[in-house]
Amino acid sequence: MTQDMRGGHPTYWTEFGQGSRKALMIHCSLAHSGAWKGVAGLMGERLTMRAYDLPGHGRSGDWTPARDMQELSVAMAVDVIGADGPMDIIGHSFGATVGLRLAIERPDLVRSLVMIESVFVAAALADDPALAETHHDMNAGYIEALERGDRMAAAKSFMTEWGDGRPWEALPDEHKAFLASKIHLIQANQATVLEDRPGILRDKRIEALDVPALLIRGAESSAFVEPIHAAIVRRLKGSRDIALEGAGHMVPITHPTETAALISEFLDTVPEQPVVA
Repeated sequence: MTQDMRGGHPTYWTEFGQGSRKALMIHCSLAHSGAWKGVAGLMGERLTMRAYDLPGHGRSGDWTPARDMQELSVAMAVDVIGADGPMDIIGHSFGATVGLRLAIERPDLVRSLVMIESVFVAAALADDPALAETHHDMNAGYIEALERGDRMAAAKSFMTEWGDGRPWEALPDEHKAFLASKIHLIQANQATVLEDRPGILRDKRIEALDVPALLIRGAESSAFVEPIHAAIVRRLKGSRDIALEGAGHMVPITHPTETAALISEFLDTVPEQPVVA
């Protein structure tokens, strides 16, 4: 376990497992690197996995608007990998969007890419602009609560759509308070996941990728995830999307065994060392 400067930001990162193959794991918003313990515990003989806390999360330094959240997260990932790349990149939710951007900007560091429950909403909207109204209606309660300064109500609304399936009332009070204290970090991601400010879609940077990729989603997740994944698969040659029955948005946490099995099967198809012609 280490806390130092990565990507110019105070970063907490840790390692799981002792396998010969190296991987980087990037957690979802409102979580931390420990969210990977379930999956990592099942893959420790095969992989040595690094995981870091995103800006403002866990034990990493607070996030400020001085740097774009996704851009900073990618810079941290580059430095956590360091000279040990390329690695298999495994990202969940917002972490999946960080993994995709990392593959685009630093393909030399990415051996393969697993995107779990990606929230790159802009991709779905680009393929079907009519979904914008659905997205607005889905997030209306969350946005209205933020605008009136009711962080607890905003967290409740957000977690109802993007949580682990438990009713808000079932969550411990301290966890509710934690989510409310961090809910502003969701808005920090909107410029990249909703507006695609980096121009990933506009410049067809996904289509230019040459990386083995797997997308995993929960069959019971938000209705928005399926069109997001379909939009990415349509652009990313050779990628495929798998829906895990009975799982929701927090699939790596609620279904670690099934998630680890899908990742392992995928990695069986990706050589650890590049094939030399």
